[in-house]
Amino acid sequence: MLKRYTLPEMGKVWREENRFKKYVEIEVLVCEALAQMGQIPKEAARKIRKKVEVDIKRIKEIEKVTRHETIAFIEAISEKLGKEARFLHLGLTSSDVLDTALALQLKESASLIIKDLEDLIKTLLKKARKYKDTVMVGRTHGIHAEPTTFGLKLLLWAEECRRNLERMRETKEMVSYGKISGPVGTYSNIDPMVEKIVLKRLNLKPASVSTQIIQRDRQAYYLSTLALVATSLEKFALLLRNLQRTEIGEVEEPFAPRQKGSSAMPHKRNPIIGERICGLARVVRGNLLAGLENIPLWEERDISHSSVERIIIPDSSILVDYMLHKFREVMEGLKVYSGKMRENLGKTKGLIFSEKVLLELMKKGLSRKKAYFFVQRNAFRAKEKGLEFKDCLLNDKEVTRHLKPREIEGCFDLRRYLRNVNKIYKRLNI
Repeated sequence: MLKRYTLPEMGKVWREENRFKKYVEIEVLVCEALAQMGQIPKEAARKIRKKVEVDIKRIKEIEKVTRHETIAFIEAISEKLGKEARFLHLGLTSSDVLDTALALQLKESASLIIKDLEDLIKTLLKKARKYKDTVMVGRTHGIHAEPTTFGLKLLLWAEECRRNLERMRETKEMVSYGKISGPVGTYSNIDPMVEKIVLKRLNLKPASVSTQIIQRDRQAYYLSTLALVATSLEKFALLLRNLQRTEIGEVEEPFAPRQKGSSAMPHKRNPIIGERICGLARVVRGNLLAGLENIPLWEERDISHSSVERIIIPDSSILVDYMLHKFREVMEGLKVYSGKMRENLGKTKGLIFSEKVLLELMKKGLSRKKAYFFVQRNAFRAKEKGLEFKDCLLNDKEVTRHLKPREIEGCFDLRRYLRNVNKIYKRLNI
C-alpha cells in the first residue's frame, strides 16, 4: 500500500517562499548578465548575489502601503543591499519577473505530474498483466454485450495514461518559456542579450515575441492537459464505482481495517476515493474554462488574468497530483472478485453469444435480416421466460434447419471470443 498522500513536493512548488525565491534569482541573474555585458559593476553584482534575501513578512508590510506586490518585493530586498540596490530591476517590468518565475513553477509542476503518470502506468500495466485472462462481461449502454477480460480494461487505461504522459511532456516544453523584454515587450531599456543569458541559466527558452506578458495560451494549454488527465481519472474511477455496486460486486476499493463506511449503516463499504476523484475532476475542468478566458486581454496586457491564475494554476496542479496519487493507491489495493465476474457472465443465460449465432447463420447463406430475426426471436424468448438461450436455439426448427447442434454448441465457446487477447497485448509490447 502506498504511503498516505501528504503533498510534500507539489506543495513546495506553489508556496510563496518558492515563488519569491525565484523572483530573487531572476533579479540577481539579470544583474549578473548586465555585469557580464559591462553595463553595471561586476562587484555590485557579486554583492547583490551575496546579500540579497527574501523576507516575506517585510514584503507584505510594504505591500500594504504600495498596493503593488512587485514594488514591495523590490523595496524589501533592497533594504539590506545599500547603494547596490539601484542596479536591481533595471529596464525590467513586473511581468519579466512574474511570468518567468511562473514558467519555472509550471515546469517544476509538470515534472511532478509526469512522474505521477509514469508511476501510475507501471501500476496499471502490472495489474493488466495479472488480470489478462480474468474473464468478465463487457457492457455497452450498461447492458451485457460480449465477453472481455478485466486485464484488457486496465490495458486500455494504461494506454490512455501513456497519451496523457506524452501530452504532459509536450506541455512541459510549452510552458518552459520566459521573457526579459521590458514594458510592452520591445526591449526598450534592456538588451535582448540579457534575456538570452538569464533564460539560458534558468534552463528556459525566450519567447520569440511577447507583449508585457507571456501569452496566456501557454498556461491554458497546461490547464487543458491537466483537465484531460483529471477526466481520464474520472473515467477510470467511474467504472470502478459502477463495478463496486452491490448488484455487480466485481471489484472493491481498498478498505482499511478500522475504516467506517457510514455513520448509520455499519455494513457499508463505499467507493469514496473514486467518488472524490470524480468530484475533483469537475473542479479541474472548471479551472480550464477560467484559463481559456485569461487568453484575451486588453492590448499589451491587463491584470485580469493575474488574480485568477493565483487560484486556478496551483489548485489544478495540486488536485491532479493528488488525484493521480490516490487513484494509484486504489489500483494498488483494488480487490478483484473474479468469481463474481464469472457469475455475472452467465446472468443472461447465454445471450451474450448472440452475435456468433447470427454470423454462423449468415455463413449458411441466410440474409442478415432473416438471421437477425431468428436470433432475436430466440433471445427475447429466453429472456422473457428465463430459459437458456442455447436451449431455445436447439428447439427452434428454423435455426436447426441451418445449424447442427454441435455448430450451435460451438457458438457458446468462450475461447473464441478471447483468442486474440494475446495479440492485443503483444501489439502494445506487453
